[in-house]
Amino acid sequence: MAGGSTKAVYSAIAANSLVAVAKLVAFGFTGSGAMLSEGIHSIADVGNQTLLAIGIKRSQRPADEDHPYGYDREQFTWALISAVGIFFLGCGVTVMHGIHSLMDPHPPEGIGISMGVLLLSLVLEGGSWAVAVWAVRAAAAKNHMSFMQYLRDGSDPMAIAVVIEDSAAVFGVCIAAVALTIAQLTNDGRWDGYASIAIGLLMGALAIFLIRKNKDNLVGKAVDKRQRDTIRKILDEDSVVEKVEGLKAVVMGAESSRVAANIEFDGRLVAAKVMADMDMGEAWAGIQSQQDFEEFLQGFGDQVTDKLGDEIDRVEGRIREALPGVGSINLEAE
Repeated sequence: MAGGSTKAVYSAIAANSLVAVAKLVAFGFTGSGAMLSEGIHSIADVGNQTLLAIGIKRSQRPADEDHPYGYDREQFTWALISAVGIFFLGCGVTVMHGIHSLMDPHPPEGIGISMGVLLLSLVLEGGSWAVAVWAVRAAAAKNHMSFMQYLRDGSDPMAIAVVIEDSAAVFGVCIAAVALTIAQLTNDGRWDGYASIAIGLLMGALAIFLIRKNKDNLVGKAVDKRQRDTIRKILDEDSVVEKVEGLKAVVMGAESSRVAANIEFDGRLVAAKVMADMDMGEAWAGIQSQQDFEEFLQGFGDQVTDKLGDEIDRVEGRIREALPGVGSINLEAE
């Protein structure tokens, strides 16, 4: 999924860079507040998606002594910074400009230039949106979730952020086009301001959604219920497991999670598996004294411990086979 996220982010950066330049050029010719708002929107998108790209790169660093579980969660940090940037730069500046346009409205000029740029924006940003949607759909299918479920609960902050930002961008283009058309027909420049405010509020809404989502992931959000149920079922149905307590499974990064649980194992079954691998007749024949018996028990205890370790590895392997995205698994024997 990392490849899908990277492709979505870099496609968005390329598309929004071209669109930002075109919108600002159109604003220079027309003086349209809606075009300026759209230009600010695209500049904010480029900056924020650049932060996402930095997050992807930094999260791929291998684990080290200071960060033994790796850097996966750094994606959420950069995605959170990106969302805050959308809120203040995108929403704040755009709404303020819209209010200024309402206070001092001007009839629209150069409607043809503005519409041409908006059409170009729709094509480029729509293409970027399609790439991000493909990445999210692939991740949703892999996790047996619907597209909307993955947008709400999925663990890949990068592709999700691009889908939401580009959805807002496409919707913002439509708002600007409708407002400019009405302003042209009515010769009322206030529609420019209305569009700016609407676009700004749209950006604010998506920023709040992304801020809350990435905040939850940074704090340590649990994996989705289907994954938790899968882990619980594997543990409960394993013959060597008697009781499971304190099961925790939290998101660590895009398609990466950490599982921990306290397990009460069936000691008799573990011991029986050890004895099945031993020649008990030969073992008993070698016991001629109390010292021999003590040595046998010590050796048998070592073998039980080793067998318990093998059983833990086997159970962890079953979890990883069912959920390939699971990274660290910590099963503590009680």
